[in-house]
Amino acid sequence: MKGQTMISKRNNQELVRLNLGRANTLYPTQYAPEILERITCLNTKDDVWVSLICNEFTSLCPKTNQPDFARIFINYIPSKYLVESKSLKLYLFSFRNHGAFHEDCINVICEDLFKLLKPNFIEVIGEFNPRGGIAIWPYSSKSSSSSKYKILKAERLEDYFPGKYSKS
Repeated sequence: MKGQTMISKRNNQELVRLNLGRANTLYPTQYAPEILERITCLNTKDDVWVSLICNEFTSLCPKTNQPDFARIFINYIPSKYLVESKSLKLYLFSFRNHGAFHEDCINVICEDLFKLLKPNFIEVIGEFNPRGGIAIWPYSSKSSSSSKYKILKAERLEDYFPGKYSKS
């Protein structure tokens, strides 16, 4: 129909290799970046903003082994790939028994997703609950080599303050 966009169908070979929908989900007991999966982005003509929110992120303090709880915000502009959401859930779950400081968790998540997806731009924000009276909200971002996305990265970083890009 005129004025409507057709939605392309996914390739069955692409879908069959995903862990999504398989019985007997295995939950990782340690940091597992290899669990991340990607699918092809069907809309590469236009910039599309993807935001993913994990309200139940946990990791362990590397010094005390006490649990840390956070909301994780992942915002990205895909180039060719999208992250498969079940694999992202399992990947984030893999931090549950992982000892790392808040800032390290956010930097690692940003690096792992950038390596997997090769997006035009990505930012990862952690809103960690206070422990000892201090809340820590780290921010990490990366961009492709395109000047358009380098400028976006610089602007977002310069304008960042806690809650600016993450309030839902």
